[in-house]
Amino acid sequence: MAREYPIENVRNIGIAAHIDAGKTTTTERILFYTGKKHKIGAVDDGTAEMDWMVQERERGVTITAAATTCFWRDHAIHLIDTPGHVDFTVEVERSLRVLDGAIALFCAVGGVEPQSETVWHQAERYNVPRIVFVNKMDRVGANYDRALEMMKERLGANPLPLQLPIGEGSDFAGVIDLITEKAIRWEEADQGQTFVETQIPPEFQEAVEQARETLFESIAVEDEALLEKYLGGEEITRDELLQAIRVTTLNGTLVPVLCGSSLKNQGVQPLLDAVIDFLPSPIDVPPIEGTVQHPVAKSGRSKRKADAADPEDKVTRPADDTAPLAALAFKVASHPTVDKLVYCRVYSGTLKRGEAIYNVRSEKRERVNRILQMHANKEAVSDAAYAGDIVALVGLKDTKTGDTVTGTKEPILLEPITFPEPVISIAIEPERASDADALEETLEKLMDEDPTFTVGIDKESGQRIISGMGELHLEILTDRMVREFGVNARVSKLQVAYRETISTLAEARGTHIHKTDEEGIYGDVLLTVEPLERGEGFLFEDNTDETQIPRQYIPAIEKTLEGAMGTGPRIGYPMQDVKVTLTGGSYHPTDSSEVAFEAAATLAFENAVRKANPLLLEPIMQIHITVPDEHVGKVIGDLNSRRAQINESTTQDTSNAGGGPQSVRSTINAVIPLSETFQYTTQLRSMTQGRGTFTLEFSHYEVVPESLAPGANPIASV
Repeated sequence: MAREYPIENVRNIGIAAHIDAGKTTTTERILFYTGKKHKIGAVDDGTAEMDWMVQERERGVTITAAATTCFWRDHAIHLIDTPGHVDFTVEVERSLRVLDGAIALFCAVGGVEPQSETVWHQAERYNVPRIVFVNKMDRVGANYDRALEMMKERLGANPLPLQLPIGEGSDFAGVIDLITEKAIRWEEADQGQTFVETQIPPEFQEAVEQARETLFESIAVEDEALLEKYLGGEEITRDELLQAIRVTTLNGTLVPVLCGSSLKNQGVQPLLDAVIDFLPSPIDVPPIEGTVQHPVAKSGRSKRKADAADPEDKVTRPADDTAPLAALAFKVASHPTVDKLVYCRVYSGTLKRGEAIYNVRSEKRERVNRILQMHANKEAVSDAAYAGDIVALVGLKDTKTGDTVTGTKEPILLEPITFPEPVISIAIEPERASDADALEETLEKLMDEDPTFTVGIDKESGQRIISGMGELHLEILTDRMVREFGVNARVSKLQVAYRETISTLAEARGTHIHKTDEEGIYGDVLLTVEPLERGEGFLFEDNTDETQIPRQYIPAIEKTLEGAMGTGPRIGYPMQDVKVTLTGGSYHPTDSSEVAFEAAATLAFENAVRKANPLLLEPIMQIHITVPDEHVGKVIGDLNSRRAQINESTTQDTSNAGGGPQSVRSTINAVIPLSETFQYTTQLRSMTQGRGTFTLEFSHYEVVPESLAPGANPIASV
C-alpha cells in the first residue's frame, strides 16, 4: 500500500466566514471545477452537495462541518465547509484545530462581519495560515477597498491584494491578476468552466500599476534578497514572487486577497490556484506536539509548595508515514448503517484497515474496521490512512471528540479541543413512558456528536435539562430527535444557563469526625475562598504542610472542591471564578482517609461560599444588527428597553449603478443579556418590515441586578 499523492501535494483546508457570505456556494463551485461533481448545486433550492442534512436544506444554512476530497493541479485538497451561524461555532472550532490552512470568505458588501472576526481569531489561536476571498463582488453595494480596510481595522491583518475587480456591483465583469498583469473574464455559457485572459482595460492601467507597486513593496520588506533586487531596479520573476508570497502567508505576516462572485461562477479557479500556491502542506506546518503520560500526573490548576518533577514529557511527531501513529478525533457523527463515524486527522504514521489502535484518554484498545474517505455524507472505502489525511473511521465505539488515537506502542497525548460552555437550556421529557429509553439513547448520541450540547438533571423536578449555544442550536437538535431518531419528546420554554460566584473573601472550617466501637473517621480542613476575574474558572492553591494534612490526601481534596463548584449556594447553578486556598487542617494517624477529607472539604467549601456574599451571573451576548436606516431609531429604543448597551452604530450607503431606493443600511453593535433576546427574530422582523437581520454570540458573564434575579427555581425559565 502506498499513498496516492505525495504529502507535499496535500492541502487540508477549510472555508470559514460569517453566515450568508457564500461558503457553501463557493464549495459547490470548487467541487464542480475540480470535477468532483458534474452539476452545480444551490443552497436556495436545497441541492447543495455539502448541505446534506434535511434541516440544512430546509433552512438554507450549514449546520454541520462537511468534509470532502477533490483534486486540482495534481494536488489532493481535503476540504471542510464549516457553518457560519454562531450557534454552531463548535464545528468551526474543531475543524480549525485539525486544518493546516483556511480560506476566509468575506462578503464584498458586509466586509468583515462579527462572525468573520470570530473565525479569524479562532484561526489565529491555532496558527492557521489564511488566504481571503472577497465574494459577492456582483452584489449592489460591493466595495473591495472597504473590505481591505476593514481587514486592517477589525482584524489587525496585513492584506496583500493579488487581484483587482473589473467593476463592482452590477458592473462587475471579472478580475485583474496583479502577478500576470492580465484581465480574466469567465464564460457564462458553460458556467464559468472556461475563461479568457486579455490585456488590462486602459481605464484600469493606472490603478494596476499602483497596486503592483504596493505588492512588490510589501513582499520586498519581508524578503531581504527581493528587497535588494527591488531597490536595484532588477526584475522579480513570477516564481520568485509566488515563493515570497507563500513564505509570508505561512508565517502570517501577509494575507493574500482575491475576489470574485461564486454565485456568478467568477474567480473560483484562481482561488484554487492560490490554495495550491500559498497554503501549507502537512510538512509545511510545525510537527504536532504531545505529551508522554507517566503514571502520576500533576494537576494543571494546582499550585503547591512541593511539586515533584513534571511527570509529562513533551514530544513531537513529524508528518511522516513511517513515524509512530498519532491522530486526533475531531468529530463524531451518527451513521444509518454503523454505530458511528469518528472523523480523525492523521498527523503522523500510517493507519491500516483492521489494525488495533490505542485511545490515550480511555486507555483502551479498539479496532478500526473500516477507513472511509468522506464526501459530505457519502463515503469511499480506503485500505489505509497516511500522515496528513482526514478520514472517517468505523469501529471506534468508545472514542469521543478530542481523543487522541495512536498505535499501541509509543502513545502520546495531543492537546485536546476546547469548547465554549452552553448558555441556553430547555427541559425535555418523553411523551410516553415507552419513549424514555429511546430518548436517553438519543441524547447520548447527540452529546457524543456535539460537545457544546450537554444534558443534566433538575434536582427538584427530576426533568432532563438539555443545554446548547443558542435557540437555533437547540431547535435543530430537538428536530433531529424526532426526524432522525424517531423519538417523541416534549420540550419546555427556553431557559438561561445562569452561573454563580462570590464577591468577597471568606474563611471556613469543615470537620468530618466520627468515632464508633469498630472504627474512627477523621477529616479536618480549613480553607479560604476569594473571587477571581471573570472567565478564570477555578483555581486551587495548597498552603498547608505535611504536619497539617498528609500529601496523599491533597489530590482528593482538590478534586472534591472542583466538584463542589457544580452547585452554587444561592440557587444551585454551577459556580465559576473562585479561588480556593487550603490554609490548614489536622489529621489522625489511623482514622484519617480520603473519604473523610473529601467530606470535610465539602463542608468547609459550602460554609465559606455562603459567607462570601454569593452573586448570580447571567450570560451577556454580543449582538450585531443590520437594518434599513429608517428603522434605526425604533430598533435602538427597543434595545435600550432590553438592558442592551450600544457600542457602535454605523451607516453604509450600498447604492451604486442600479442600486435603487432604500439602499442605506445601518449596523448596530451592542451587548445584551441573553434573557432579553428570546424570540427576538420575530420582533425584529416586525419592527423592520421583515428587513432586519441579526447575529448573537456569547461574550461574557455579568452580575444579574438583584431586582431581576430569578427565584429559587434551579433552572429559571424566561
